[in-house]
Amino acid sequence: MTWKCNALTIAGTDPSGGAGIQADLKTFSALGVYGTTVITSLVAQNTCGVQSVYPIEADFVAAQLDSVLSDVHIDSAKIGMLGQEAVICTVAAKLREYPIPWLVLDTVMVAKSGETLLDTNAVSSLRNCLLPLASIITPNLPEAAVLLDCHPAKDEHQMRQQGRELLSLGCQAVVMKGGHLDGDASPDWLITPKDEVRFDGARVVTRHTHGTGCTLSAALTALRPFYQDWPQTLWAAKAWLQQTLLHADDLRVGQGIGPVHHFYKWW
Repeated sequence: MTWKCNALTIAGTDPSGGAGIQADLKTFSALGVYGTTVITSLVAQNTCGVQSVYPIEADFVAAQLDSVLSDVHIDSAKIGMLGQEAVICTVAAKLREYPIPWLVLDTVMVAKSGETLLDTNAVSSLRNCLLPLASIITPNLPEAAVLLDCHPAKDEHQMRQQGRELLSLGCQAVVMKGGHLDGDASPDWLITPKDEVRFDGARVVTRHTHGTGCTLSAALTALRPFYQDWPQTLWAAKAWLQQTLLHADDLRVGQGIGPVHHFYKWW
């Protein structure tokens, strides 16, 4: 793939390199896209969990967005951890000021280790201010339940129903991620106004899944300008993510839930 695309990630950090901004940049690079960043939170975390979060003031998030978007043509952007209501509102305002063709919203609320990454009072702002701007959102089942104020889906029928409810909130497409379902399969459902498409996925037996959600949303961001529609983009992103999981055990990073292997093709 010849480089011809600039992508932006708006998210928090991960010093251990497996999630957040660091995972997004690795994903962009691995998929042949130039990456730019706006940092919303400094997060002290590693493969064992989140130790501390230092929020960035909304005014400085706005300054970073102005710096990038006034200078660099951005083809697609991913929105990850925002943390605070003021930051959510600021990001929404700036994205209306600087339109970007493709906006991927990863509704980050809880770290894989269980720590909360989004203020409770910020959920309504995420729902009302950012969802209507998103080209696609990528909630897991607990995140979808929080957005809809309901219980998490227990089966694929409920996944599809909740996906349609999220779509009605104003976004253009929804990927309902089925990783929290029981069983050997890990199906995802892509819900759009025109169609509902099931994406099969066998579970990869590995404990190294740190940053999987960040990596998938970043892959969608990187790949969307190269594909005709979201179904083709999601197929490509999931196929690549599957390989990063299959090669995750090749890495020796940390003592807890290790990262996926973004650069398995080269190392």
